[in-house]
Amino acid sequence: MDSLSQIVLGAAVGEVVLGRRIGNRAMVWGAVAGTIPDMDVLGKYFLSELDNLAFHRGISHSLLFCVVGALGFGWVTDRLYRSPHHRWIATATKAAAAVLIGFVVNFITQIVAPGGWLPVALYIPAAGYWLWRHVQKRYFTASWTAPDADLRGWVLLFFWGFLTHTLLDCFTTYGTQLYAPFSDTRVAWGTIAVADPLWTFPFLACLLVAARFAREDSRRRLWNGIGLGWCCFYLALTVVNHSRVHRTFEAALAEQGRSYDKFHITPTIFNNLLWNAVVDAGDEYLLAQHSILDEIPIAFHPVEKGYGLLHNLETDETLRVLRWFSAGYYNAVLRDDGSLQVNDLRFGSFSGRGTDADDYIFRFKLLDRGPDAAYGFERAQGGPPDTKAEDMMIGLFNRAGGLSPEDLPAGTP
Repeated sequence: MDSLSQIVLGAAVGEVVLGRRIGNRAMVWGAVAGTIPDMDVLGKYFLSELDNLAFHRGISHSLLFCVVGALGFGWVTDRLYRSPHHRWIATATKAAAAVLIGFVVNFITQIVAPGGWLPVALYIPAAGYWLWRHVQKRYFTASWTAPDADLRGWVLLFFWGFLTHTLLDCFTTYGTQLYAPFSDTRVAWGTIAVADPLWTFPFLACLLVAARFAREDSRRRLWNGIGLGWCCFYLALTVVNHSRVHRTFEAALAEQGRSYDKFHITPTIFNNLLWNAVVDAGDEYLLAQHSILDEIPIAFHPVEKGYGLLHNLETDETLRVLRWFSAGYYNAVLRDDGSLQVNDLRFGSFSGRGTDADDYIFRFKLLDRGPDAAYGFERAQGGPPDTKAEDMMIGLFNRAGGLSPEDLPAGTP
């Protein structure tokens, strides 16, 4: 899931574990615990593009890390609060947290308004001013008392923060290496999009209300419980929707007499109404979209596998990683400039038809060095190109509302 969702979940879990003892500090440290597994994105600074693709949601999202990481981070946090240099360590930690929140602000900004910068520009001075005032008041002009938490409490907070983060990611399509390093199997139940505002924002609202009450106030636990209840209810609803849509696609394939080996479905971004499907029909793939609000039959659109464009298909290391990453649902296409692109078809396409190279939601650009050399991996891209983002997202939302492709505005892919 996206960073904001994981922060909210982590904060709520932290409140359950230590909220009665340390108040809002439990939410803050829970949010930190909910963020730490995704720090594996820093791999992009010391790994190749291809290795970083395989590294994300790897060991830091494993059950082993939930245990070992909780022991390590729990011990460090306990020692931090016992250190005579605590105020300096805390200041540096909160400055780092402010930077992480800045990344979240930028993430949300790019979703709502790609290329936008104003929210980040406003956040930087506001966060800087708050941090200065907060540090002055808490650590340098007033008496400070350590939180009423022991080593066991900190270890439990980080364990549940890591575990809930990992399990939530398993509900998405990307793939989570739950059993690393003993197995590279990627768990991907595919019932919820990587960002779903209907899951996140009601949960966030409950958490903010809970934070307003004193740690002894029962209303604090009530509102946090409501938020967690919504979290679990919505996830259960996505599982129900996944099962329902899966049966709908099975029935449509049977009614249309289409033979297939396997198929995969996943919800489109920001909602749980519109679903993409990719069907492995042997010599080709079939792409389709279905909204739970649809009143039209499902239309399947064939796309070529394009394996003839690839050399050393079974032995090339780059292709092996992409085949593993995409769970075998991939095809190859040539872009207008003649460059080679491989698509992870589990995420489908914006139109549900795979009309052109930019229509695929998750794309990999490869560098063809010839049949005697391995493919170069230039970059992975998710989402629409900047020049087409607005039209593609509007078309996606209109389809989620039940509009047929023929009813979409002119120019929509």
